[in-house]
Amino acid sequence: MLDDYSNEAIIDGVLAEFSQLAGIPRKSGHEKAVSDYLVKAFTDIGCTVHQDEVNNVIADLPATAGQEEVPVIIMQAHMDMVCVADHGVKYDPLTDPIKIVRDEQFLSAEGTSLGADDGIGIAEALFIMKNLKSHGPLRAIITVDEEQGMTGAMQLDARYLQDARYLINCDSENYDELTVGSAGSVNIDFNRKLTFAAPQGDKAYKIHLKGLLGGHSGMEIQKGRGNAIRTMAMLLNALDEAGVVYELSSFTGGKARNSIPAEAEVVISTVAESQVIQDVIDAEKESFLAKFGDIDDGIEFILTEVDKPQQVMNEDDRDSVVRLIISLHSGVFAMSQVVPGLVETSANLGMVTMDAGDVISIAYFPRSSSDAKLSEFVLQANIIAQLAGFTAVIGNQSPGWKENKDSKLAKVMLDIFAAQNGKPMKVETIHAGLECGYHVMKNPKLDVVSIGVNTFDIHSPQERLELSTIPPQIRLIAEAIHKLSE
Repeated sequence: MLDDYSNEAIIDGVLAEFSQLAGIPRKSGHEKAVSDYLVKAFTDIGCTVHQDEVNNVIADLPATAGQEEVPVIIMQAHMDMVCVADHGVKYDPLTDPIKIVRDEQFLSAEGTSLGADDGIGIAEALFIMKNLKSHGPLRAIITVDEEQGMTGAMQLDARYLQDARYLINCDSENYDELTVGSAGSVNIDFNRKLTFAAPQGDKAYKIHLKGLLGGHSGMEIQKGRGNAIRTMAMLLNALDEAGVVYELSSFTGGKARNSIPAEAEVVISTVAESQVIQDVIDAEKESFLAKFGDIDDGIEFILTEVDKPQQVMNEDDRDSVVRLIISLHSGVFAMSQVVPGLVETSANLGMVTMDAGDVISIAYFPRSSSDAKLSEFVLQANIIAQLAGFTAVIGNQSPGWKENKDSKLAKVMLDIFAAQNGKPMKVETIHAGLECGYHVMKNPKLDVVSIGVNTFDIHSPQERLELSTIPPQIRLIAEAIHKLSE
């Protein structure tokens, strides 16, 4: 219990922990530095700490006197973050810290994503372990690479889950929602080795698409926002249909597999005058607004003349890239027949990248609460790749997490929240992916819920955290630990 702490003291204490994390670059797949920091931080508060082969951190805090026989309670979060920056902001996610901005209502970052997903979950665990005076055995499990492949959850030794009874995942986004189920997902990458030649056109242009809302491909896919990568492919197709002869030098877009892309960019070589291209752009912008204007009306196409590139794709490569992107479903695929308003299956066209080895890669990310639907997406991906002359690289299929109707943990937290806040807590199954599916797979008897503070526009430079939701979250976890320890 933390009755002696004011709301202001809780906010300041949690943000003190978070600010330390913000100073350590922690892009997915590059977590060694933050993992080492967490080993020391948890050790300093009296935990026995294990850092495993993939840099997951498992920290055990002994029970206080008289509560040694209480079941183990786990607080779980992930240490990596999606690193994105506003256009024009100089930011290296491997070396640069996050610059925190705090006002009376929100915590945000200067020009970049904040990393509250899921740095705030770690900060909560550290704060509670430091300040809770009476408790049973507590364990913090902080995983790596949740955002890209859930490598940490996948590689976590099951023994750290099998001796526990309760797990509180701190990776949700609304303080008054209790998440009790989530979707599975699969990483799919379409790759093609490109053949280049010298350009025949005497002019070259960069077309930069920006201004879309983007957002989290699980939590916001149902909002019907535009996809910058697919929109750019539609523009290139429109140029072709309008009889504009062009050669494609580069196509890039998106920041993360699980983030709806808000920007994309191409460089083309052509003999056409800029006004001819601009006319096609204007028509395509009107077409986009006819489809998405009520939701996503900030679209901008910026046409800039540039130096002629040294090389361009051959025509077959160009056409295959454009056609593949247009052919891939991006957005909601099916709604749940069981839970009203819940997305059952979706897919996100997240990134297009080109490497120095002349390979273009398209990152695709289907999600579903139906494992059978995910398997169907994998089948379709392999077929589409063959037809388009790409190779499809299929990642591990992460398991969904089904609601436990008999969850004692859920009932305890719902009762506590109502008593503390004077209103009921909503119970949700979400379309986003959570590590809980792996945890329950490794220990089917584990009682699991997911909670979080209010965060908005995660995986984008507009990400922000509502400060006033930190104290009720901390008090909920603290009281739940107290009740479960009785």
